Amino acid sequence: MQKRRFLCVLAVIFMTVVAAAAPRATTKPAAKTETQYFAIFIDGKKVGHSKRTRQVSDGKVTTSETKVFTISRGAVAITARLSYTDIETTDGKPIGFKSVQDIGIMAMAIEGAVTPAGKVNVTITTGQSVQKRVIDWPEGALMSEGLRILAKKKGLTEGTKYTAKIFTSLTLKAEDEERLVGPTKNVDLLGRVVPLTEVKTTIKGVTATNYVDRNFHDQKVVLPAMGMTLEIVACSRVFALSKNDVADFFARFLLSPPQPLKNVASARSITYTLEPIAQPGKPADKAKLHFPATDNQTVRNLKTGTVVVTVCPVKAEVGAAFPYKGKDKTALSALKATRFIQCDDKKIKSLARQAVGDTKDTLKAARKIEAFVRKYINKKDLSVGYASAVEVAASRQGDCSEHAVLAAALCRAVGIPAQVVTGVAYVESFGGRKGVFGPHAWNRVLIGGKWVGFDAALNGYDAGHIMLTTGDGNPDEFFGIISTVGCFRIAKVAIQGE
Repeated sequence: MQKRRFLCVLAVIFMTVVAAAAPRATTKPAAKTETQYFAIFIDGKKVGHSKRTRQVSDGKVTTSETKVFTISRGAVAITARLSYTDIETTDGKPIGFKSVQDIGIMAMAIEGAVTPAGKVNVTITTGQSVQKRVIDWPEGALMSEGLRILAKKKGLTEGTKYTAKIFTSLTLKAEDEERLVGPTKNVDLLGRVVPLTEVKTTIKGVTATNYVDRNFHDQKVVLPAMGMTLEIVACSRVFALSKNDVADFFARFLLSPPQPLKNVASARSITYTLEPIAQPGKPADKAKLHFPATDNQTVRNLKTGTVVVTVCPVKAEVGAAFPYKGKDKTALSALKATRFIQCDDKKIKSLARQAVGDTKDTLKAARKIEAFVRKYINKKDLSVGYASAVEVAASRQGDCSEHAVLAAALCRAVGIPAQVVTGVAYVESFGGRKGVFGPHAWNRVLIGGKWVGFDAALNGYDAGHIMLTTGDGNPDEFFGIISTVGCFRIAKVAIQGE
């Protein structure tokens, strides 16, 4: 089962939704380096800290931030370390960037240099694996200093509304962020009550409430997500670096069906009635659940907010050849190397050839890869945060997330379109509980025009899998589960035939 997509979701939230304003100077006014510390809380428990600096030198502004937080599941604790550095001109024009994500077995470093022609030369390094690519700089995109300048220009008058396009080196993408300035109110900062202005920021449907002082310094951020409340609060260095609480949140994401389920693996289809539950600051009748319709599941949204999902695993075509020769854009995208699915890596290619042998049939090849990955990952535990395919190939360690990224990479390496799927899946027992659905990752593979489910971590794909998102396994794709995971219950289950 997948324990640490939760960790990746937090990583994405902390690095993209919580946008930086100017740090507060903690040195003398004449100093060119400013530093600010924050404590990170989940449901009132301190789980980590953040350090943010801004330095002006030689006509450049360098903004850096490092976030460290720890999540536990029973006796297993995983610590994520995320950092970024934005380099800009004093008027907010991008020069370059670097981010480091240490949430797996090896740290992943992403560096970029923006050219005068509007191109970005990117280098992605994971262990010994190095990917180089050239991307276009998104027109109008801002980084830290550009956003700071825009915020000061727009001001803090209540009712002010504007949109900023924010580039994040963690995702190598720019997203539109809507900003709405609210009232000024007294806000509790760990026992210190100060007047701050509320600024609501929304990216991809996820809304955070920022509280800033009159100098546009972030002092507190509050974000309801996945049935929890995340907070980042300005504080002293001593408190930021103080000991964290032991926070185990995984159990809340386990879902019990209304009755024990039998013959799930052999069921022709299963229909689930899923009801929203109340969230922090949002009653159940205002919640919106998001489940995609695919080749393997149909979705019916009721006016009450209830969603009826029927999972009916599609039968794969026998005899379809690979490598894929079609022109479907989704399929072609599902053949490319990405940050976490490095299908162009030498070791990945070697393992893929070893897995498929001389098979020419796509279904047989996918089954062989599924079985190969299940056996190849010989240390199955919860100690890995979130690893890329290259990391898994080297360590042979991980849980469902690692099975899924490696299987996708092996499929792509031999020309079979494959994606990583995020959702919930049924297991007979997990975490000391019997018969539960828990967060999970698996794959879907294009075979003869249909996307077919595969699961290397469990005993294959079946109707006990409810899909939430699909893609390349990159952390930014997990935005799709923030408003759904932990936000619904299974009210009814109907199993149809075998």
